[in-house]
This record gives sequence, C-alpha cells and structure tokens, in this order.
Amino acid sequence: MRLERLDHLLSRLGYCSRSEVRQWLRDGRIQITDLPRPQCNSKVDPQQVYVDDEPLDPAQPLYLLYHKGLGSVCAHDDPRSIYDDLPMRWRYRRPVLSSVGRLDRDTSGLLLLSDDGQWLHRWSHPRQAVPRRYRVQLAEPLREDAESIFASGTLRLQGESSPCRPAVLQRLGPREILLTLREGRYHEVRRMLAALGNHVVGLHREAFGPFTLGDLPEHEWRFLRADEWESRP
Repeated sequence: MRLERLDHLLSRLGYCSRSEVRQWLRDGRIQITDLPRPQCNSKVDPQQVYVDDEPLDPAQPLYLLYHKGLGSVCAHDDPRSIYDDLPMRWRYRRPVLSSVGRLDRDTSGLLLLSDDGQWLHRWSHPRQAVPRRYRVQLAEPLREDAESIFASGTLRLQGESSPCRPAVLQRLGPREILLTLREGRYHEVRRMLAALGNHVVGLHREAFGPFTLGDLPEHEWRFLRADEWESRP
C-alpha cells in the first residue's frame, strides 16, 4: 500500500479539511496502528488509520451498487439527491462520486456508483451496448405485435432520425413487461412505449449488465466485490 500524508489522506477522503486534522489529533479522534504520536505530515498506510475508532474508508476508488427509490434524483446539488443516502463525507471525496448513467425521479432500481472515472466510462460508453433490464407497468394492454417491433431495430422515437437498437420484450401480463435494452437514450423506455400508443405508469431497472439488486432494500447500497468491479462489459 502506498504511504500518504495523514492530512492529505483525510482531506481527500472527505473526513475533514487539512487544517482540521491537527485539532482531530489533539481530540484523540485519529488513531494509527504502531504510531502512538502521529503528526499531520506523518506518512501513513491508510489501512492502519482509524477515525473515531472506526477503520478508514477505502483509500482506493469506491465501487458501489445502489437501489434508487422513487422521488430521488442523481444530481449532487438537489434536495432529493441519491447521495443523501450515502455517508455525508463521501460528498467531499476527491474525485467525486458519480453514477453510471442516470435514472429520473419517476424511475427506481439499480445504479452503479464510483469515483473511478475510467471505470464509469467503461460501463457507460454506448459502444459497450451493456444490456439494461426494466420491469415496466403500462396504462393499457400491450399491442400484439410489440415484440416484433422492438426486436426489429426499426422503431424510431419522436424527434430522432436513427432507430432504436433491437430490444427484447417479455410479457408478464396484459399491462406488465420486462424490457431489455442495449442503449441509454433519454427516457428511452417511456418514449418507445409511447411510440406504440401506450403510457408507462411504473418503471424499475432490475439489472445492468451482470449486476442485479438481489435483496438489497430501497435507498440502500453495498460495496461491489473485487470480482464484480473487475468484470468487463
């Protein structure tokens, strides 16, 4: 593990400003294994640092799976922000946490979050064509030819000239479907169903690539395992 100055480390991870570290040391809030009298400029192993008797957050990038609820948004500066469900100090980490794509406030389900820019880009770039699976509730019964239209790759959304990529539609009931897409256009699910004369009344993302929510409750998150975040689209 690379050693890092204590004040720089705690500031970078969002715990406090560099100028506050000295007072935290005086107050006994910071403990370092095998270093009884740490200083602000002490070079430390992040795995040996404790704040308020708790291990330090991972010093390397964070990789999270998050269950977004209805009503919240993916913006950082909104009173309904998804980031309110995360530890407050993570708002001040550098680099900043961001999501792979976004879900609007009327859509619930799976989001991936990280402060690793290259990883975010890898999973969000259109050329990867990562499958996204949605459970959709409809206002009206689905028309009979919907599967073939979605699979054809010829469906055009209002205001766009290029057709949607082929999508897989599975009927669960007259007004409920599973829809798997391989692109992330603006409000694509709602606009695709609108193109068939229907209206989405409920939208939930169940899966993104190999990632699923499992039994993770709404508004909760978990760290991705190494084998998960090291996987490729």
